[in-house]
Amino acid sequence: MKLYGFPPSPNTWKVLALAQHVGVPLECELVDLAKGEQRRLSYLALNPTGRTPTLVDGDFVLWESTAIMQYIGSRKENALWPSDDRTRADIMRWQSWQLQHWGAGACEPLLFERIVKPFFNIGAPDPAVVAKAEAAFLREARVLDAHLARHTHLVANRVTLAEYSVAPYLVHAGACGMKIAEFPHVKRWFAEVVKLPTWQEYLPKG
Repeated sequence: MKLYGFPPSPNTWKVLALAQHVGVPLECELVDLAKGEQRRLSYLALNPTGRTPTLVDGDFVLWESTAIMQYIGSRKENALWPSDDRTRADIMRWQSWQLQHWGAGACEPLLFERIVKPFFNIGAPDPAVVAKAEAAFLREARVLDAHLARHTHLVANRVTLAEYSVAPYLVHAGACGMKIAEFPHVKRWFAEVVKLPTWQEYLPKG
């Protein structure tokens, strides 16, 4: 299987880390976002959204990181994406929350305004967008913190695909102004997750 992606991006490195965790080998093909390679016709033929990552497994092409992680998790029996229906449904509940609320409403706007814009030199952060995202982060972090006050992890009290979906944004919490220190259970949980050997291997350096 080949993964087309941009390793500094959370959506790429979390897939690489997951594949390493479950023992599914991936060949990584760089799509350099800084050079606009995601807009090349050859790449758009694989992924018409022009985003990363994209997985190619023979004649099967799959984009969207959550779908890619579920597919990789299904390639080999493992505890991250177990076959039990209820556990999978619980994982998908947190992945859905991440996509709709934690990511889209809170973390992704902060990442874009405070990291992506400076990186690509595409203007200053928009104060209105930042303020709205900061409020969303506090609201959603309260939900996460309350859950983690009662559980060691998001699902089944162990690391699952849910951690690989929800936690990566917090790698950039300091630079993005995400006030993780106000949420002790989130802070404890993230400190444990980030120590996973596969995370340490693929976390962006610097």
